[in-house]
Amino acid sequence: MTDTFEEESFDEELEFLESEVLNLFAMDNKGYRRGSFQSSTSDEDMVEVAGGTLDFSMVDDVPPLDREMVEGFSSYNGGGMNGASKMMDFLEEPLPGVGTYEDFNTIDWVREKSRDRDRHREITNKSKESTWALIHSVSDAFSGWLLMLLIGLLAGAIAGLIDISAHWMTDLKEGVCLRGFWYNHEHCCWTSQETTFQDRDKCPEWRSWAQLLTGNQEGGALAYILNYFMYVIWALLFSLLAVLLVRGFAPYACGSGIPEIKTILSGFIIRGYLGKWTLLIKTMTLVLAVSSGLSLGKEGPLVHVACCCGNILCHLFTKYRKNEAKRREVLSAAAAAGVSVAFGAPIGGVLFSLEEVSYYFPLKTLWRSFFAALVAAFTLRSINPFGNSRLVLFYVEFHTPWHLLELVPFILLGIFGGLWGAFFIRSNIAWCRRRKTTKLGKYPVTEVMVVTAITAILAFPNEYTRMSTSELISELFNDCGLLDSSKLCDYINDSNSTKGDDLPDRPAGPGVHMAMWQLALALILKVFITIFTFGMKVPSGLFIPSMAVGAIAGRLLGVGMEQLAYYHHDWGIFHNWCSQGADCITPGLYAMVGAAACLGGVTRMTVSLVVIMFELTGGLEYIVPLMAAAMTSKWVADAIGREGIYDAHIRLNGYPFLEAKEEFSHKTLAMDVMRPRRSDPALTVLTQDSMMVEDVEAIVNETTYSGYPVVVSRESQRLVGFVLRRDLIISIENARKKQDGIVSSSVIYFTDHSPPLPPSSPSMLKLRSILDLSPFTVTDQTPMEIVVDIFRKLGLRQCLVTHNGKLLGIITKKDVLKHIAQMANQDPDSILFN
Repeated sequence: MTDTFEEESFDEELEFLESEVLNLFAMDNKGYRRGSFQSSTSDEDMVEVAGGTLDFSMVDDVPPLDREMVEGFSSYNGGGMNGASKMMDFLEEPLPGVGTYEDFNTIDWVREKSRDRDRHREITNKSKESTWALIHSVSDAFSGWLLMLLIGLLAGAIAGLIDISAHWMTDLKEGVCLRGFWYNHEHCCWTSQETTFQDRDKCPEWRSWAQLLTGNQEGGALAYILNYFMYVIWALLFSLLAVLLVRGFAPYACGSGIPEIKTILSGFIIRGYLGKWTLLIKTMTLVLAVSSGLSLGKEGPLVHVACCCGNILCHLFTKYRKNEAKRREVLSAAAAAGVSVAFGAPIGGVLFSLEEVSYYFPLKTLWRSFFAALVAAFTLRSINPFGNSRLVLFYVEFHTPWHLLELVPFILLGIFGGLWGAFFIRSNIAWCRRRKTTKLGKYPVTEVMVVTAITAILAFPNEYTRMSTSELISELFNDCGLLDSSKLCDYINDSNSTKGDDLPDRPAGPGVHMAMWQLALALILKVFITIFTFGMKVPSGLFIPSMAVGAIAGRLLGVGMEQLAYYHHDWGIFHNWCSQGADCITPGLYAMVGAAACLGGVTRMTVSLVVIMFELTGGLEYIVPLMAAAMTSKWVADAIGREGIYDAHIRLNGYPFLEAKEEFSHKTLAMDVMRPRRSDPALTVLTQDSMMVEDVEAIVNETTYSGYPVVVSRESQRLVGFVLRRDLIISIENARKKQDGIVSSSVIYFTDHSPPLPPSSPSMLKLRSILDLSPFTVTDQTPMEIVVDIFRKLGLRQCLVTHNGKLLGIITKKDVLKHIAQMANQDPDSILFN
């Protein structure tokens, strides 16, 4: 009797459950699922931000969103479980596009990280069920390291290609190799049997353009004019090709790229900036721009190139392709690999990524950045682009120790670096602002050609500006030896005082005097021409020109100190450590310290700068001079203006970048910043179960907000959640196409259960699956310094403001940035993007 009763009871429960599932299935539209779809769009679309024009003609480098399926069924959606049963999630289809971001929008870091945790939790749980799932779990864990390996290999290979090509094309302006036009000057003369050590750069196989055109081996005025003419023509040709390629195929390939990468790493989306076209065009035009002789470097753009490699390779792995936050961890590591190959400084690259560009840098990313930088440096070393078994052209080794009293000139160099950095930033930003606000910006090709012509015409007569900037820095860093034939090493030798390899301080010869004048003129040219060059529509880095300015100033001061010590060795300051015939002063060291000071003054780097310079020279004992100069230059530059060059360009372009280093010290409240203000219309909200499809569509069409708060009713204003505009549009469009009975008068509800309606009403649309049930909220009395901290540390897009539990207003990231600008007496409307 009991058994029969239990069986009947069980059957009744089973029938009840089946009917409930069917009812839920009928009420829920089949086109929906509880989770949110991950973004799979790559940064591939071509957009011109700086010029103010948007061109979406070259899209679809990746498959459309609807071709992608979502793995798994559970996903983060605000509060996690949204009330629908597990059975329902299994029956529902994935809804393409929900949870992705539009161009020029900020990602939701909290949602992205929660999605990744859910994905990882699901994989871990499944790994206990079967061997195949366990293998999938292991491959998922290993995929990050594999991705770092690929990024390092690709970045190192591209950097080697750029180095070799730029070296050859720079020499092409002066002549050509008869044995093979693909040899640069140095390689051409390596195998020549008729080269002497003194004239190792002269060989019959290498012909200048004057020798080729006239057939005459002798020099003279005609040969000089012909070489001059060909130098200018080649420079103009290279820069013209560079600017036309950038303008025609990849507008984002111009500039350094570091300001935009900092913005992207902070969570902003700029589609096309890290795409395949940008990588290809930037690589080609970087070689052309460097070879043209313009006052720019390839080191900054190499960071952009490496980040493009990282973004493209992310599409090979689902974990990174579908999660914007995870992709930014990869881009942080790629930036480290870029600096690693730019300077041959793997540790400096990791520190640069941590100190200068990264917004979110967990410990795991630190290890992976280190690995990517290591692989990139190893790949470049294997290619050996300079033929000297070094990663950079200007690697040097000093042997003479420095004296404590030399800290005074080193600090003077730091002061010079800070002053020049502040002067450069103000001048360059003023010129770039003029370019953006006047007709000058409409003629990028003309601007590039004019600056190239002026640079080439002024650079050719001076051998220190005619050579490539990397070669100039190498020459200035060099410590003179017995066999050096450079003008900078033209000292009057006293054969009696030479002891072994160490050369004593000697009186300067006529070559040194001539070199000093030429370097002084080169310094003036570099200081002013770099202001107009950085920011043009060609790839342009700032590291090398800044180092060149500092290295010239340092070498001038170093030679001055050396001669002072030689002629006045009996002075009190030299008495104890610089006797006659001793090797006291190393001018090359002063050049290196000056280079660090000027680069620090412009970029405001400190720790990473010192490590990069130390890795360049291989000398541990020179860390203290470098630290003294770097800190002095930062203090001096900060006293004049707080922003480094990259932060200044971020502000100039209006990117929504919330600087984590700055303190917010004003005593304002959330109610002072939130919208709507007292004079504004009421806040646009959706109600949880009383609005029709046409009402919601009208609100979406009439407003441009990226999301809407959902409340219980307009009277109560009690907050239920927050829904994104993009998710709302996609869901309604999908329901109209795929769900029967959805019309303009259909009621939309965000609750678990449908509201009571007359039987004759059209089908209702349930959108609880796209509702974020746990939006961040603060009260209206919350101090803004806490709100700013929340936005910085959690990477929020928006925050809702309540009063006694009722919705009062909203604060977006743009509102926070505008408020900070207003408090700093800046134009709040300079924040261009949402």
